[in-house]
Amino acid sequence: MTGQPLPTRPDRLELGEGIRWTGDTVVLVDILKGRLFTTPDDPDLPLEEMLRLPVPLGAVAPVAGRPGTWIAAAGTGICLLAPDTAPVWLATPEDRPGPVMRMNDGVTDPSGRFWAGSMAYDNTEGAGSLYRVDHDGTVERALDGITIPNGPAFTADGRTLYLADSAHAIVRRYSVDPGTGRLGAPEDFLTADEGGPDGMTVDAEGALWCAFWGTGTVRRYLPDGTLDRVVTLPASQPAGVCLEGTRLHITTATVGLDTPGPYDGGVFTVPVEVPGRPTPAFRLDPSAPVAGDLA
Repeated sequence: MTGQPLPTRPDRLELGEGIRWTGDTVVLVDILKGRLFTTPDDPDLPLEEMLRLPVPLGAVAPVAGRPGTWIAAAGTGICLLAPDTAPVWLATPEDRPGPVMRMNDGVTDPSGRFWAGSMAYDNTEGAGSLYRVDHDGTVERALDGITIPNGPAFTADGRTLYLADSAHAIVRRYSVDPGTGRLGAPEDFLTADEGGPDGMTVDAEGALWCAFWGTGTVRRYLPDGTLDRVVTLPASQPAGVCLEGTRLHITTATVGLDTPGPYDGGVFTVPVEVPGRPTPAFRLDPSAPVAGDLA
């Protein structure tokens, strides 16, 4: 590829993240504004707002068997968003004494569990956690002591989780028990020499694509940690990535920039050789107590 990719849509997001291909559409969020968008097929058209919450919205995933219903990392916890109804909260574990917290990025694993991180607004060291939402709707803290959790991203078999702590410029890799969702011991996968690793996704060859905040780059790493490709953007804060087949979509941000450039906050699309897979749907057991609240 020659030259830098440019955004075609006119939108400029404050904190564009949580971009996912569902198999039917691409969705993304503007976290601090609590807005969920979808992308029209025409790349020149503006994003379409699907909903807006009065709290930050970190990421969503579709709920299996319930068209138009999403599980969301939002505010201080996890909720279900159904058409024309108020959010159904599964838990608000970050509504507690201490630093003021919010949810951040999240994704569903191949087994249909939802995982989402939390962080302090002031980036308090070690205040964040990673939560797992099981099929019965229960929310469990899987990891703590993280400052700015980002990703998470799973391999296709669901047996490996990648999770960034952006504040420490590190990505760790965990083994996962697909049957229980339990995590093994962490393994350092990469430490960045500049910027902070942010949103991530895994392609069909098991390589990790990672946005690097503050560097204007998105990088592809092979499973052994070898840097394979670097995509350079005319926007300094890449924050989220997803693969729609062989199209790599990238969100960026303007938050914290005194004088954003013309492309900061834009959504970029780059052709790649290796495809990705749709984000799995969250599988909520029909017998779960909360399932009746969506009827």
